[in-house]
Amino acid sequence: MDNLIISCITVLLSSIFLFLQSNATSTYNVLSFGAKPNGQTDATQTFLKAWSAACSSVQPATIYVPRGRYLLKAATFRGPCQNRITVRIDGTLVAPLDYWAIGNSGYWLLFIQVNGISVIGGNLDAKGAAFWACRKSGNNCPVGARSITFNWANDVVISGLLSINSQLTHIVINSCNNVMVRKVRTIAPDQSPNTDGIHVQSSTGVTIIDSRFKTGDDCISIGPGTRNLWMENILCGPGHGVSIGSLARNYEEDGVQNVTLVYSIFTGSDNGLRIKSWARSSTGFVTNINYRNIVMKYVDNPIIIDQNYCPNKQDCPGETSGVKISQVTYENIQGTSTTPVAMKFDCSPSNPCKGIQIKDIKLTHMNKKAQSFCKNVQGSKKGLIFPDSCI
Repeated sequence: MDNLIISCITVLLSSIFLFLQSNATSTYNVLSFGAKPNGQTDATQTFLKAWSAACSSVQPATIYVPRGRYLLKAATFRGPCQNRITVRIDGTLVAPLDYWAIGNSGYWLLFIQVNGISVIGGNLDAKGAAFWACRKSGNNCPVGARSITFNWANDVVISGLLSINSQLTHIVINSCNNVMVRKVRTIAPDQSPNTDGIHVQSSTGVTIIDSRFKTGDDCISIGPGTRNLWMENILCGPGHGVSIGSLARNYEEDGVQNVTLVYSIFTGSDNGLRIKSWARSSTGFVTNINYRNIVMKYVDNPIIIDQNYCPNKQDCPGETSGVKISQVTYENIQGTSTTPVAMKFDCSPSNPCKGIQIKDIKLTHMNKKAQSFCKNVQGSKKGLIFPDSCI
């Protein structure tokens, strides 16, 4: 019996050891690699050294960024890596004051070909104001940088991140699979150009929840090749709304399908729920889009499909949109429009919008009944529709 007990204890201890070993992690503190948290000493190479060590670790690895301010120039964190990596940030990453330092790279922080990457917490301050001023002045300016980009990455988590004053888009998710974005915030002035909160394209299985966007362009922009995108509990404004498109930039273009936005609030945004495409030939399409339980507070265009998109009416193609839009559902959309036309469907004469379903809509303008506009649209209505449906 004693031998049996000893044998059982040995097996148990061996199992615990194997469990602990399989769940062991290696932690790499950027301070150990020489990073100075003073916001003035260039920490780019120290961060890249920490990444190299973590990426080559056979165990799951954590890169830890303690409190403080860390000056970073454009940096590429490249995979593939040996195991999953968590970048845990308690501090603030700041870009150089000279916007040229990152402005011609197209990106500031780039994660590429990394699977199992998590970015937890932290603040990003890209100091974009001088870059926006350069663009406004018409002087010779760099192309601009997106603050944090994920290219060809799978099993991604972005949680608790705050991005401030990006030169261009705050967060880019491109050609990724299985991405969770939660409790992120982006902040930029409402007149800052092209500072989209999150841009998603050519990606499948992206979830964005419990997040707030105050910015100068789309709160969330959805590009070609986006599939199975779920957005929930989004606060948008100021900004240009949640936009699919613009599409039809190119003739050969992937479609957008299975996109859902629920339980969200738009406040003072230029648009609410927007689908936009240029009026030119395209192989693109938009299908199975669902908007449910949305509140609009003083939004310029609460519901809009625009297949004649041409900002500033410059260089308009003058054709008709080839993007096929179908099976779009709007359900329980309520609130106020700052413009008389609260619901606008301006669709393509060569490819009319089909299967547009509206249910329980209540949108007003200046405490009065708002208007709706329809052109080349087919669909159905159900429940209370206010303004009167033109479908």
